[in-house]
Amino acid sequence: MNEFYTATDHFVLVPGLLLALFGCAVLLIDLFVDQTKTRKGICLLALLGQVFVGTELIRQQQFLTESDLLTLTAFHGAMTLDGTSLFFNWVFLIAATIVILISYKYLEIEDENHGEYYGLILLAQCGMFFLATGTELITLLVGLELMALSFYVMVGFLRTDRRSNEAAMKYLLLGAFSTGFLAYGFSILYGISGSTQLDVIAAAVKARDPFDPILLLAIGTVTVGLMFKIAAAPFHMWAPDAYEGAPTPITAYLAVASKAASFALLLRIFLGPLASARAAWEPLLVGVAVLSLTIGNLAAISQTNTKRLLAYSSISHAGYILLGLIAGTPAGIQGVGIYLLVYTVMTLGAFLVVIALRRKNVIGEDIADFAGLMHKSPGYAVLMLVFLLSLAGIPPTAGFIGKYYIFLGLIQSGKYGLAVIATLYVAVSIFYYFRIVRSMFLSEAADATPLSESAGLRVALAFTGLVTLAIGIYPQPLLDYAQRTLLK
Repeated sequence: MNEFYTATDHFVLVPGLLLALFGCAVLLIDLFVDQTKTRKGICLLALLGQVFVGTELIRQQQFLTESDLLTLTAFHGAMTLDGTSLFFNWVFLIAATIVILISYKYLEIEDENHGEYYGLILLAQCGMFFLATGTELITLLVGLELMALSFYVMVGFLRTDRRSNEAAMKYLLLGAFSTGFLAYGFSILYGISGSTQLDVIAAAVKARDPFDPILLLAIGTVTVGLMFKIAAAPFHMWAPDAYEGAPTPITAYLAVASKAASFALLLRIFLGPLASARAAWEPLLVGVAVLSLTIGNLAAISQTNTKRLLAYSSISHAGYILLGLIAGTPAGIQGVGIYLLVYTVMTLGAFLVVIALRRKNVIGEDIADFAGLMHKSPGYAVLMLVFLLSLAGIPPTAGFIGKYYIFLGLIQSGKYGLAVIATLYVAVSIFYYFRIVRSMFLSEAADATPLSESAGLRVALAFTGLVTLAIGIYPQPLLDYAQRTLLK
């Protein structure tokens, strides 16, 4: 048997390999074939890639279940197939599939290149795959940079739009800066342990005092790098501009998939190598979480641009998810996974309605553009109401289930003060979300121009709306799956 590349290595790697192959295939087809003849074909090829990846994830899930294995290690410990990696890869697949579905019509309106766009979506997802399965520092850093570089280009994809160009430049510069912090922290962890394997680093960190100055420096620099990636305050400054300037489907993809992938990395690091140093990093994360809740919610109040409002909202959601990690209980960790999944679905749904408002000569990004939506298009208005209620955490929606488990984890761990602060900020979020609701239901429509519709958009809206309500009404299947995958 070839020890360099074994059957086990291949089995674990297949989803990422498929994403890379399909991403390159889309780019090559776009290069050699007239894109005006292949636009639909390229979109369908990208969707076919998601089907193949989903099939492989099902095979991996079945293998772990039937073999009673909790983990399957590949490439001498560089990658690990387990419940956590599968959970996050399903989140990435859902997000990428929905974004591909809704992008065809949007790109026609913007008259932009299709091949590069879909190829970058697949390559970004490939990077996310390595973030979810990687258990070695170099693998994780390569995966992070593959994802980040793809997003840098996608944020600036509207080449004739100055907002898009400016957003991409800010995101690139600040992203490179944060990656420097993260790489420096990783180098210190390597120096402490003499290895890039997470399990070896964990043993070395456990043997040290949590407040060892060298270890504190590693924790500090790693935290700065990771907090930037999840857009947590005070490292959030890139998010509002990037969200506003990027094409709206990419804004949705960046808001949910990039955040979920970054949290997958964060959980690998803080619940792995740094788990024994909780006393050192927990106060740091508490400060970041509270600051994220404060800045995210208070800044969102004054926003008139819907994409910027949702950007600040995402900062506050990062704070809520961090609270689940801070709680440290099984309910808290389960809550992190559940919150990320429901956040993905409800945030994508909200951005889908924003995309529907985008049509020729109408940008459709301001809260004023929602005026009279209930009278003009009742279905879209009702769906947007469902998504906003879920984002605020109001039952019976999926967002309530996510917040419930975060709060349950805080209460079980005795962190009552944090639970009270988080609950108070729910009231603040209701205020600014309902500014959009008021515009939809109580204001007069500014124009009677039909909304931008496509089959992909209708399918995506139906899926996100049904899932948001279904999880809120009957969450047990999701709770059981999260318990099986995240708590083992």
